[in-house]
Order: sequence, then C-alpha cells, then structure tokens
Amino acid sequence: MDEYPSKQATENLDDPPNSRLFAVISRSLSEDELRESFSVFGDIQGIWVVKDKQTKESKGIAYVKFAKSSQACLAMEEMHGKVLVDGTKPIKVFIAQSRSSNRHRDVEDEELTRIFVMIPKTFSEEDLKDTFKEYGDIEYCVIIKNKSTGESKGLGYVRYYKPSQAALAIENCDKTYRAILAEPRNKASASEEYSGGPSRGDYMGGNEPMNQYAFPMAEPGNYQVMDYRSGDFTRCLMVATRAALSQEQIFALFDLIPGMEYCELQRDAYGMSKGHALIRYSNLGSAVYAKEKLNGFEYPPGNRLAVNFVDDGEDRGSPVGRMAMQLVAAQMMSAVWSGPSTSQVMKPPGFSPMSSMSRIQADVSLPSMKKLAPPDSKTKERLFVVFSPSPLPLDVLEDVFCRFGSLIEVHLVPGRKVGYMRYADKQCADEAMAVLHGRIVNGVKMKVMLADPPREESHKRPRTT
Repeated sequence: MDEYPSKQATENLDDPPNSRLFAVISRSLSEDELRESFSVFGDIQGIWVVKDKQTKESKGIAYVKFAKSSQACLAMEEMHGKVLVDGTKPIKVFIAQSRSSNRHRDVEDEELTRIFVMIPKTFSEEDLKDTFKEYGDIEYCVIIKNKSTGESKGLGYVRYYKPSQAALAIENCDKTYRAILAEPRNKASASEEYSGGPSRGDYMGGNEPMNQYAFPMAEPGNYQVMDYRSGDFTRCLMVATRAALSQEQIFALFDLIPGMEYCELQRDAYGMSKGHALIRYSNLGSAVYAKEKLNGFEYPPGNRLAVNFVDDGEDRGSPVGRMAMQLVAAQMMSAVWSGPSTSQVMKPPGFSPMSSMSRIQADVSLPSMKKLAPPDSKTKERLFVVFSPSPLPLDVLEDVFCRFGSLIEVHLVPGRKVGYMRYADKQCADEAMAVLHGRIVNGVKMKVMLADPPREESHKRPRTT
C-alpha cells in the first residue's frame, strides 16, 4: 500500500511530532473535499487517500499532514465525529503515531495533554499556572519537590484539558522552559535535545538514568506506608489496584474529594501501568477522608482498591506539628463516623447531585430517570458510543441514557469497546448525544455519535431480557 508519494522523505512526515492525522472516512470522499474541510485549521502539507492497488478505489482511510502539531490536534478535536458531506457517515479522526513506532498508530487524547517543563526553583504552582494558562484551560499543575526538604527541583507538569492547548504551549512558550510532552517512553528513545546540558536525571538529584518523560517515583515498596491508627497521617496516598485502571479513571474517582492537587498513575519504561498511583491533596483532612472512604472500595466491582498513607516528606517531628496533625485527623475521623453532610464533601462542582459513592458518578448534571420506551417501539434514531478505557455495565448505561426519554434498549458489542442505543424519538437521542459526548461516567470517557443506519431492517438486534 503506497500511502505517500515517494518524493516525500519519510522522516518529514513526523516533523514536528503529532502533526499528522489518521482518518477513517467514507469511501466516496475525495482528496479535494478533505482539503476543503481541514484547511481551516492550518497549513496542510499533504493529504493522502489510501487506495486499493488493483481497483484504485479508496479504502476509506486518509492521512492529513499539518505544518504544526497544534493545528493537527485542533483538527482532530473539531472534526472527529463530523459528517463532511450529506449522505456520508461521520468520520473518525486520530493523531497518527510515528511511522517508526511499533506501538498502535493512533495516540489517545490523554497522552497529548500533559507537558513537562523546566522552571525556576522559585516558582510556586500558582506561578506555573499563570505562566502557561494563556495557552488554554489547565486541569492541574504540579511542581516536583525534594521529598526530604520540600524544595522545588526546578521541574513541573502542566496538564491541559485539550491536546491542542498542550501543543500550543510547547510551540509558543519561552524556549528556556524546554517544554515537551510527558507521555511515557523508554529510555533508549529519549530525546537528544538535552544532551548538551545536564540530564533531567541530574536535575532530580539522582545518579541513576531516568525516564525523562515519567515522574521520578520509586517503587511502592520504597515508600514508608503509614498506619493511620497511630496518628501517622499525611497528605499523600498510595493506591494499589489489580485491575488495569487508567489515569483518567483514578483521577475521576479521587477528585470526588475536594482538594486533590496531584494524581499520577505510575508506569514502567514502556508506558505500562505498574498497578499503583500516587495521590496528593492540598490538606490533611481531604487525604484522611479519601483514605477512609476509598480504601477497600470496589472499583470496578470485584477489584478492591488498597489505599494507604505514604511519607510526603513533611517534617511533623515537632510536638506542635504532631498535635496539629492529630487534631485535623481526629476532626475528620469524627465526621466520617457520625455520618454528617456527606454530600458537602463528596459533591465537587460539575458533578451531578448524588449520595456518597452512588452508582452513577458523572462530570455533568444529568436529568432525572425516565421510563424505557416499549420494546416494540419503532426506532427513530440510533446512537453509537465508544468507551475509553472499557465499556460501562449495561445497567449503568441504561440508567444514564434513559434520562433523556424514549430509550428502547442498550446493546454492547461483545469483545469491543463500543455500543448502540436505540431511541423511539430523534429529539431525545440528539439531546443525549449533545449532553453525553466527551463526558466521563464512573471514570469511563464516552464518545457519543449518530450511528450508521442499518442496511436491512432484519439486521436489527431484538430486545433481550
């Protein structure tokens, strides 16, 4: 398959990184139609529609190369799920992985939103946020500090909500920050950009080589796990999980307790989860509450989380410090046992009203539940849903999607991370799509789109009970 003109040098296709899109399109779309639709986002350097060598017909796959990563990311955000020409199916758009990579060629959004920067050691987290907020909305900022002294190491992370915002920051911020994407990579592929100066491992204060893209954390066994019954409370928690939870799922769960400053799923040199994450809160009370409410909590069902306090490097050896720590902890423990207004603690802004650890946890306000439409109702609209990292249970999906009215049934495709929703009213389906597309429910991100109409009525799946 000749995807690209031979005159184009292969190495230029990934220069700059993440500037090339991979699109699943209708076979009837032409290169000119793609160019017209995508050119509004920036300078297009090339468009290639993949064609069958024998028939010369489109295979429904195309690549679009932009001059800048920010242009490609913006195009991905805006064009994914759009219908370009009436009568054709919605297109799917991803950032194409490097041609030299042996990984999956489509990069997930979460890998494109966090940047790693070198900063003055005098910077506070507020300074870091003020410096980079001009490029987009920031989800969180973290300054890496010495565990023993609490002093800044001159390094930090900035997490944006959108890939295009992170790309703009990398492209336009002062070069002294040496901003790069913080996606996990192995040591052998580390950029040579920093070879002229001290390595990032040197900045960390260690002598061992380090994955420059990964947060410099030790194995969980190297952390001092605290026993909360003896008064050893800290603002930091170590979370262990046997299930393959994503960063997004852990963040969504622990962000239910207000005050979370930092959440990082630990990965190995190849980007694989190590099965544990580090959480830090801005205050001791929130950390104690999170430990009490989430240690032993099954998420997802059958996977019991283990949550423990870990040494956060703060000096609590003085009598005053220990008394203050025990006072705050005692107040929080009293609140936990007496069962006060749990909703005040467990309901941060942006989440729909719910009781503590209710079955449905969403980052958007949901309407009240409505009855299902009769199973023999005629289908007026079908929605196609893509789940990341894994599908939600059928009963949860039915609970969420029925709230917009006229839901007939929910169907999950076995072995795949997709599903279909059948509605008896088109307006109800459109409202569900508008409210739920891109939202997170129980730690799972959903992409909600209009489904392609079935080719034959007989192909529709009958409702099962």
